[in-house]
Amino acid sequence: MRPDFVSEQNTPTLCKLAKEGVTFRNHHAVYPSATNVNGTAIATGVYPGGNGILANHVYRPELDAKKSIDVEVSAVVEKGDLWSAGKYVSAPTVAEIVQDAGGTTAIATAKTVGLLLDRHVDPARGKKAITLFAGASLPPGAMGPIAKTLGAFPPATKAGERDAWTTKALIDFLWREAQIPAFSLLWLSEPDDTQHKTAPGAPDALAAMKSSDENLSRVLAALDQHHARETTDVFVVSDHGFSTIAHMVELPKILKAAGFKVVTEFSEELKPGDIMMVGNGGTVLFYVMQQDARITQRLVEFLQQSDFAGVVFTKKRMDGTFLLRHGQIENETAPDVVMAFRWNDSKNQFGVPGMIDADWQRAAGKGTHATLARFDMHNTLIAAGPDFRRGEMDDLPSGNVDLAPTILKILGIGPPGPMDGRVLSEAMNKSDKQPLQAETETIETTQKFPLGEWRQYLKTSRVGSTTYLDEGNGTYTASKTEND
Repeated sequence: MRPDFVSEQNTPTLCKLAKEGVTFRNHHAVYPSATNVNGTAIATGVYPGGNGILANHVYRPELDAKKSIDVEVSAVVEKGDLWSAGKYVSAPTVAEIVQDAGGTTAIATAKTVGLLLDRHVDPARGKKAITLFAGASLPPGAMGPIAKTLGAFPPATKAGERDAWTTKALIDFLWREAQIPAFSLLWLSEPDDTQHKTAPGAPDALAAMKSSDENLSRVLAALDQHHARETTDVFVVSDHGFSTIAHMVELPKILKAAGFKVVTEFSEELKPGDIMMVGNGGTVLFYVMQQDARITQRLVEFLQQSDFAGVVFTKKRMDGTFLLRHGQIENETAPDVVMAFRWNDSKNQFGVPGMIDADWQRAAGKGTHATLARFDMHNTLIAAGPDFRRGEMDDLPSGNVDLAPTILKILGIGPPGPMDGRVLSEAMNKSDKQPLQAETETIETTQKFPLGEWRQYLKTSRVGSTTYLDEGNGTYTASKTEND
């Protein structure tokens, strides 16, 4: 959900809620600007490099040596926890922290991301906690009574129906007792699903926003029925923004034509220099077998001289790149090279700005995300309730990593470890701190070639110790020759 689509026409309930609370006008996703990455950042308050979820799709040979994995799939999560002694998501989530403090929680998600938000539900711990995720549940038996009343979870082709089903499951089942849980989270699949099938601004996409707004209305009405509205803080946050694909880049074909041994699935014995390529829409991850330095250098230089690369990150320092830590995506399982596609602020067929190049999995004219475009990296946050100021705009930089520390502060629970996010104190009623200040910085790097020059930049904002990625892009400029 892009913040520029919040309007009386598209989202009347959300607009009304904004007038009762605070609109964060400079809110940020984490990079890559993708669902599971940001869901985990929202839940943990920790950047991707620290919480372990670096992309929606990654290559983890200890979990599957032959192909990439979807990070939120149940079998992958279970195997990852076995391999890491329960640290597949390597930072505790809000739901887990609340439960450890004796509080109750309810997670209801129309998408599979829900498993990453609370995967350690255990009735034996004696704490009330239920997680619903795309028609599955923890504990497993929780789904039976719900499906008996609401019917089977709708198919993937019916995103709006999935959202309505999940909303009803939350308010009619997880909230059916007199007391609302200390922490609840509802995750809807719209307008993400429809914007992927159409594009930002398409009539169907606008209708999908309105359907989510109607589900928000049902949630607020349920709080009223429980007489809990006046004691409940409500955060409406999106995982990321959205862009339109200008060019679909057939990267496997392009790289193979350039002589690289590139695969998306290994069918034979791995050799040094083979490259596992994992697409994530607006970002691509490259894993160079045995970290072959010569092949990695050649790959980076090829990308830098292309007409589609936006920002290139590398595990090791290289000319004309940023390190993975600059993108907050560095850890021991990280790829050798990460490339965000190029973007611009041209308008799509519906008059909506934000055009990107993207990988080979979606067609030009459709919508996607995960780049460092400002349209992907800036998303929606509105908060309202007894702890927030009323009818205000917050122009300080904020981000998805700030949700967890802010929620824990409201609940009076201290985090068990450090978080990268900050408490959004400037927007709260009981704030006794000095006014916060924001700092911005733009870093650049270049690489000269015989026939041109590569240049890329990364713009960041900082409040205290929390850094937000605003945008990043790059371009290759060919030199003029004597014959021009």
